[in-house]
Parts: sequence; structure tokens; C-alpha cells
Amino acid sequence: MLITKLSRTLAVLFVVVCLFVIVGAAARSNHSRLKRGQQEEARVTKKASGSFEVKLSPQTDENVGDPTVGRMSIDKQFHGDLEATSKGQMLMAGTPTEGSAGYVALERVNGKLDGRTGTFALQHSGTMDRGSAQLSVTVVPDSGTEGLKGLSGKMTIKIIDGKHLYEFEYSLTQAP
Repeated sequence: MLITKLSRTLAVLFVVVCLFVIVGAAARSNHSRLKRGQQEEARVTKKASGSFEVKLSPQTDENVGDPTVGRMSIDKQFHGDLEATSKGQMLMAGTPTEGSAGYVALERVNGKLDGRTGTFALQHSGTMDRGSAQLSVTVVPDSGTEGLKGLSGKMTIKIIDGKHLYEFEYSLTQAP
């Protein structure tokens, strides 16, 4: 009888502890969701556009082992709504088929956007399929610093009559 009472007491205690843990976890989850919701509400999507110059310089490395894979350094100067410079690295792979290739790149942008100064990283992924191009340029999550902390977005690049143009759809938190 004492063992049965003890077992019941332990069972009730176990249930109470479990409920406490579940209620606590739910409260923390709701708090996190509310906090994320407030942060999302504080974000405004904006658009920036302008031009840029780019200098690509081949980087040689005899240890790569495959002549169809190349590497280049990237130096850019952005003008317009984004006043900045960037430096980065590009890897590319060519194919025997004319108009087909692929590249990936990362670059660190340093400058001023929407009146805020800081840096952020862009990640590129591009393919050419017999002349048909697909390109994705995205802000690396959590890469923004200083006034650009919290930056997210995507950039579109166009080349018209040899001139490089960008359109940048981005979000920043309201407070600098």
C-alpha cells in the first residue's frame, strides 16, 4: 500500500513536471514567434538600382588539376542607390558546348545603402545553357554589419549595350 501511494505520488509529480515543461516550452515558442513577428513587421522591402563597373582578373593555380575550371578575383564599383565597392572570388566551369558554362561567386560589399554604411556578402550562382542564362544573386543571411546589420535581399544583374546594371530588392530593419 505504501509502494502504491508512493507510485501514485511519483506519477502525479511526473505529470506535473511534464505539464510544466510543455507549458514552458509553449510559452517560449509563442514569445519567439511574437518576437520574430515584431521583427518581420519592422522590415520594409525596398528597391535600389544603378550601374556598376567590374574588373575580373584570372587567378592561376597549378594545383586545380582541371583546365576547364577557372578562378577569378572580382573588383566592383557600384553607383546609384548603392554606393559601394566589392571584392570577391569566382569559380567557373566551361564545357565543350558553345554557350554553356556555370559559375559561383562570393563577394564582400562595402559601402552605403539607404543612408546606412556597412558591409554585406553576396552569393552568386549562374548557369548558361546553350546561351540561355539563369542567375541568382542573394545576400548571405546575417552577413550585414554596422548599419546594414539585418540586411536581406536579392540582386538582379543586367548587361545592356556593354553597361552593367543592377536592381536590388532588399529589406532592412526600421531602426538603423
